[in-house]
Amino acid sequence: MPELTVRHVTTYRYRHPVAFGEHRMMFRPMESYDQRLLDIRVDIDPKPVDLRWIHDTFGNCVAIARFGEHSDQLRFESNVRLEHLPQNTPDFRMETYARTYPFTYGPEEMPDLARSIERHYFDPDHEVDHWVRQFLDRDAETPTGELLMTITHAIKESFTYVHRYELGSQDPITTLTSGRGTCRDFAVLMMEAVRALGLAARFVSGYLYSPVEGGRFGGGNTHAWVQIYLPGAGWVEFDPTNGIIGNRDLIRVAVARDPRQAVPLYGTWVGSRSDSLGMTVEVEVRDVSDESETSYAAE
Repeated sequence: MPELTVRHVTTYRYRHPVAFGEHRMMFRPMESYDQRLLDIRVDIDPKPVDLRWIHDTFGNCVAIARFGEHSDQLRFESNVRLEHLPQNTPDFRMETYARTYPFTYGPEEMPDLARSIERHYFDPDHEVDHWVRQFLDRDAETPTGELLMTITHAIKESFTYVHRYELGSQDPITTLTSGRGTCRDFAVLMMEAVRALGLAARFVSGYLYSPVEGGRFGGGNTHAWVQIYLPGAGWVEFDPTNGIIGNRDLIRVAVARDPRQAVPLYGTWVGSRSDSLGMTVEVEVRDVSDESETSYAAE
């Protein structure tokens, strides 16, 4: 099983020393059959007076830091080592009834999936609906796996990836009309598109391993993609930014119904707006399967 390391550094700088409020971090990858956490170390400067870990309503691991001193810089560094079992393209071993669209989730699943099917963005002119329905076969049922792969690749091929430094994600209508966005924007568009078809989808925040430098969009920063629930196959990964189907090279950290529930790092500070000198983010993901390294204990 390949071993990957992730080094994630976020640095905030200020013109003068400022006070810091609570900061919440989602740095710890989710453990599952396809990824196993080996080590994690989180270093924060200045050192918090209190650091605790909790699980949120989705089961994501969240670290919460509280600070006591003022500083003109706040730096978070997370170093992770994990085993990652890649699955390039799933074979979509769905229940027979779900292999073609449309289908309906079973009564035992629907109560838990309902909020993930619910639309989250206002679409008064049904623009998202019209866009996604172009991928349906009007004369016959559409193979479900083929439909989702087509939507994934359509976003990759038809939209332009851009770096956008504003906080949050833009609404799917803006992404549709502008034809451009970030990985978070493309994930939101795909979520809303498949929800318009009655499918359950959720947002995933994590990291992307790119075997070739510059070969994929989303490297050097945190990454985002989508999971869609398929009866019999479970939650399946779709990365519309890079056209990846399955989990290959995708390292899950957090899943949520809405991207605002899976922000990698969020916090407050006290001072004048002009005191902020900005933020920098560095993410490096490496394959160390053939390297010999000393391990440190997971926290």
